[in-house]
Amino acid sequence: MSVTVLPFAWGAGGELVKARVTQCALSRICGMCSRPLGRPVAFVGTPLEVGRNAFHAPPLHAGCVTELRALPYADPTWEVVTTSGFEFVRPNREDADQQPTFEPNSLL
Repeated sequence: MSVTVLPFAWGAGGELVKARVTQCALSRICGMCSRPLGRPVAFVGTPLEVGRNAFHAPPLHAGCVTELRALPYADPTWEVVTTSGFEFVRPNREDADQQPTFEPNSLL
């Protein structure tokens, strides 16, 4: 029997859970396994997110990326970016994108 473990920051339908995303940012924990992050930190995102350097999905351990991408609802267009640090950016009222984003710095 195979058991699929839900990623910490994602709901059963594959949607991001806003409170968990924020918890990942503030506690610096992995969005997949919820353990503390070290370096490098990985982000998955669409080509548009990579181009903007602003990701909606929370940070991950590099090893957790493979597990996340194997889930049935993983986006096949996701690209991976690794970094040694990031900023958590909450949107302003005027921002078109009203979801918080993660902005990697010191890309690896």
